[in-house]
Amino acid sequence: MSNNDGIHERNDWFQFHFSSIRVFGEQQLIAAPMGQGVLRKYKTGEWEDVNRGLPEGTHVNRLYVEDERLLACTNNGLFRFQEDEWEPSALAVGCYQYKQIGRMSLAATQYGLWSGIKEQWSKTAYTHAIVYDLLYLPQFIVLALDRGIAIYDRLADAWMDYTWGKAVTSLAVYDGRILGVTEKGELLAGDKKGGFERIQFDNVFLFSVVTKGNHVFICSDRGLYRLTCICGNLSLVSVQLGTPVTDLDMDGDRLYMTTLFQGVQTIGQ
Repeated sequence: MSNNDGIHERNDWFQFHFSSIRVFGEQQLIAAPMGQGVLRKYKTGEWEDVNRGLPEGTHVNRLYVEDERLLACTNNGLFRFQEDEWEPSALAVGCYQYKQIGRMSLAATQYGLWSGIKEQWSKTAYTHAIVYDLLYLPQFIVLALDRGIAIYDRLADAWMDYTWGKAVTSLAVYDGRILGVTEKGELLAGDKKGGFERIQFDNVFLFSVVTKGNHVFICSDRGLYRLTCICGNLSLVSVQLGTPVTDLDMDGDRLYMTTLFQGVQTIGQ
């Protein structure tokens, strides 16, 4: 079955590991099976391929939705979805995350942080490192690197490096702390003293940390957790256990989760 001949029903979608999911508009779910392009499902319908315009063998690292725009960060660059077809952007390097900040775009790529205005992209920082994720905060820009975390203080106009010799693949903020998940399944948490502490929960391997609404969720090999703080210590509250969860999105009180072995699952009414 080709990934590039338009839209057709896929009956074996559940066999694939999923990397990302987003709610798009009021009725659509968009999901990315690892190395298999993109699938779409209207909430009352079946899954179907929506891969027209994507090069053969495209792997989607993250999906990005803002207002009525859908973008895909892929190993072949950044793509925009318009009229049931993917269109390549001017950013043609491997991309892991995208943020739109006013008129400026930021992208985490295999060649560092890039910034763009009106499709004019340029290398911005850490061009010899892989950037897997980024946060744009009121005072700081935070990068998840292949060797640790970098933080840019816009007031001081300076970068701060925190190197541990392992990749950080996912970022969030909780209770005033910057959080990162490493390739070893650990949680890094800012200690509010200018450093980070390393937290490893017993028998839980973390895949990613995801902010949705007022909550921060942890996707892991044991299932989905919500992060909480008890007596000053970060703790996990189980949301859905039993299968590895890789990503999630929310629509009101409903959660949509991508998993490694059981397709897309839904929690809520």
